[in-house]
Amino acid sequence: MLIGELAERAGTSTRTLRYYEAHGLVHPQRSANGYRVYDEAELRVVREIRALLDVGFGLDDVRPFVACLRAGNVSGDVCPDSVLVLRRKLAEVDDYLDRLGAVRQQLHTQLTHAIKHREETCPRKRASAP
Repeated sequence: MLIGELAERAGTSTRTLRYYEAHGLVHPQRSANGYRVYDEAELRVVREIRALLDVGFGLDDVRPFVACLRAGNVSGDVCPDSVLVLRRKLAEVDDYLDRLGAVRQQLHTQLTHAIKHREETCPRKRASAP
């Protein structure tokens, strides 16, 4: 398939595919007239790249998954190097969640204090009698 068809089937742009190629992640063949030609294996690779990028992986993180697919594995996450990246990414996410939890707790405490302070210092307007 040509680059336009691969882009359409993978849900990306031709520019993005050329970017992946420039970074050594996608390997097209070249036709006699110089057009990029891709096989189904490259479609799998591009889908794997897109899925990983969508959940926050960087291009360098993607490399072991692509290598795993190119080695003939059914999934890019079954190889030891991919598992290492998954473990590292999970640790990063856990760290972010811990920090977000601390921020949430600080905001909750601050809000509770603000509401209490407002109730103590800002008397409610009294309804006027008719």
